[in-house]
Parts: sequence; structure tokens; C-alpha cells
Amino acid sequence: MTIAGVPIILLLGITLFLLLIFQLMSGLRIIKASFATHKKVGMLVVILAMVHGLLAITSNM
Repeated sequence: MTIAGVPIILLLGITLFLLLIFQLMSGLRIIKASFATHKKVGMLVVILAMVHGLLAITSNM
């Protein structure tokens, strides 16, 4: 599956990387974000990581 010729797995991986960088920077207080935002982004990271992993596993079958 692709979006504009780019695999969805790659797009999810890049998105997850950027969200993890945000989590790290907000956790270290480099970026000021409320705890609620930090918590919501953390839950989004977990959900997207599961989708990303599931797509990666099923694409090799």
C-alpha cells in the first residue's frame, strides 16, 4: 500500500520517529508542553507503533 508512491510503512516510521523526538524533547523540557499533551502523544505513539508493526509483519507474508 502506498500514498503518492511512498509506502505507508515508511510514512508511519517517519511519523513515529518525529513523535518520539517530540516526546523526548518535551520530557526533557526543551519544548514546553503540558502533561496532558505529552500523555496524548504517548498514547498516539503506542497505537501508531502497533499499526506500523502489524503492517510490517503482514507485508512480508
